[in-house]
Amino acid sequence: MTRVFPFLLIIIMLSSCKKEDDGLRNGYFWLYGAGLKDMYGEEATNAISEKWKIKWVDAGGCTTGYETLKEIADANKKTLAAITRKYGKDWEARYDKDIEEYAMKRADVMDVLIVNKLFRNKLRDYNISFDDVNNEITALKDPGKYEVTVLNPELKYENKICFRVNVDTQSRTVDLIK
Repeated sequence: MTRVFPFLLIIIMLSSCKKEDDGLRNGYFWLYGAGLKDMYGEEATNAISEKWKIKWVDAGGCTTGYETLKEIADANKKTLAAITRKYGKDWEARYDKDIEEYAMKRADVMDVLIVNKLFRNKLRDYNISFDDVNNEITALKDPGKYEVTVLNPELKYENKICFRVNVDTQSRTVDLIK
């Protein structure tokens, strides 16, 4: 009996450990990049990250060494394989299409917001003109639905978020997130 107990304890410990998928961290696939940032591309990848559960993480700047680039490529290879298992072989084409369509979707969201009374009143509450709106638009899983976070970059980090709204471009509605 004394020999069985440690063996059972080890089996229980090993089976209770949660193994994360390759590249999966906190529910997102992390892909690493290095080099000069594409600001428009970064905004689009951030916007669709919730839908795809893919986050791009900077791992090096413009002068990244060969070893670091090799480590990035190795890590991304495993993560890309895991993404392919989850989304299928054609996931990259669908992902790229979502990125390309982001600019049009962003314009649709801003069209809804510019005429919405609730949104304009909230901007007035925070003393922000529509022309100076600094926001982050995130695509939600439902088509035509987005979350918009209005920021004030002049405030301290913990107070930068002024308010959030959900925007439905199909019904052209805006709802305040409390």
